[in-house]
Amino acid sequence: MPVVLHNRVRSRAFSAPALRKTAQRLLDELGCGDALLSVSLVGDAAIRKLNRDYRGFDKPTDVLSFPLEQRSRNRDAPQLLGDVVISVPTARRQAAAYDAKLQRELERLLIHGILHLLGHDHHRRNERGRMEREERRLADAIGMPWPY
Repeated sequence: MPVVLHNRVRSRAFSAPALRKTAQRLLDELGCGDALLSVSLVGDAAIRKLNRDYRGFDKPTDVLSFPLEQRSRNRDAPQLLGDVVISVPTARRQAAAYDAKLQRELERLLIHGILHLLGHDHHRRNERGRMEREERRLADAIGMPWPY
């Protein structure tokens, strides 16, 4: 199973198994269907600590990506993409602000996080449009309207 999902937040407002399946569909769409991906759903305190320790921002954020640069010498071994960490409370607040379902916001953040793992960076001005087009393409691939 290439996608491993760790749910550290208990809520009936979203389906973690459905999110794991969506992650696999996204990897398939990106041509990375055999790659290994870790997705963690956490609270604001956990993502705040990660954001502070790794990015120097002492506040919660919605999603963080930690790409793995490791490539196996064995061509048959799966690629290790890295980790996507999503704050469910932040996603919940954003979903409410967008008048969207929490599941959709988690899917949007998953798309965003996976694209960061693959090297996309919307912080680079010349890359912003390209990343947004890819986000829209992936949203369409999983049947998510854009904007939702």
